[in-house]
Amino acid sequence: MSPIGRARRLRGWVPIPKSGVRPFLLRWLLLEGNRLAVTGALLTAVYVGFMLSGVIWTFEMQQVLTETPSVENILDTFLSGIILLVSVVVSINSIALSQDMTSVETQEERVRGAMDYRREISALTGGGATLSDPANFLREMVTVIEQQAEALGDQAARTGGEDAREIQDHADSIVAAVDEFTDLDETVSSDLGVLWEALEFDYGPHMERSRALRSDHGEGLPESLDEQFEQLVETLELFATGREYFKSMYYTNEVSRLSRTLLVVSLPAIVVTATAILAINAGLLPDVWLFGLPPLQSFVATMFTISLAPYIVLTSFMLRLSTVATRTAHEGLFTI
Repeated sequence: MSPIGRARRLRGWVPIPKSGVRPFLLRWLLLEGNRLAVTGALLTAVYVGFMLSGVIWTFEMQQVLTETPSVENILDTFLSGIILLVSVVVSINSIALSQDMTSVETQEERVRGAMDYRREISALTGGGATLSDPANFLREMVTVIEQQAEALGDQAARTGGEDAREIQDHADSIVAAVDEFTDLDETVSSDLGVLWEALEFDYGPHMERSRALRSDHGEGLPESLDEQFEQLVETLELFATGREYFKSMYYTNEVSRLSRTLLVVSLPAIVVTATAILAINAGLLPDVWLFGLPPLQSFVATMFTISLAPYIVLTSFMLRLSTVATRTAHEGLFTI
């Protein structure tokens, strides 16, 4: 693997673009960034912003911070909020996981549906695509879509006529969309990376256009062209089903990661915030100057950042969850 390829494998931790030199900061923040890296970046921004406010408004900030009862009240509010936040998120996680606690009949239906779907994609791709390998599934399905669209366009060109010409233009648009679709390469090494790649292919308008054309011109088309059209529509539907399957698996895993991370972060945040409240009550504040700022400024900035850590964790996870939900709720209505 080339040095550039190895560097791009770190895209989850650092906003490294796929091509060019411009970092895609918004995309990295919303989708590609590792949630721990995003959390760290947001916490750093909060801490730096608080410290910079002390540099810009030194005397004003010092006057505000000397009102220790106000600082104590804010920390006390943070402490209560952290405990409530953990309870709410853990409850949400329990609800999400409870969907897997179903009867034997329901589990049997799920297994049968999954096996039927596996057989369909295996027959379509010659055994090349499997749900156990998301990257392989995406690569094989996109290849099949491109091949069937090209075959449909060739068949329409041989048929001739106004209706066939319209179908040929539609087939060419699908091929063009697939060509613009970012190919999976060695830098895509995770299931999440595969999901982001799959989100790039906006299949919704192609499915709607295919159904509309087949409905409008189906009766006047040759049988061979109609069959080719049907195969393309079925392949797009199978691709859509697979993407929705990966998306549902992502939701389950992401909510579980959120709960686990929040529990790990919240305990130290609770302990540190409670200790800070006790220290303020006792008047035991540190006497350490940091970056030329008064000790009280550095102490409050550190305590506020630690207290906000659980909320920042929630923010980083919800940014990606809401982005995926928005992008897949209505195909083609939202892009990054």
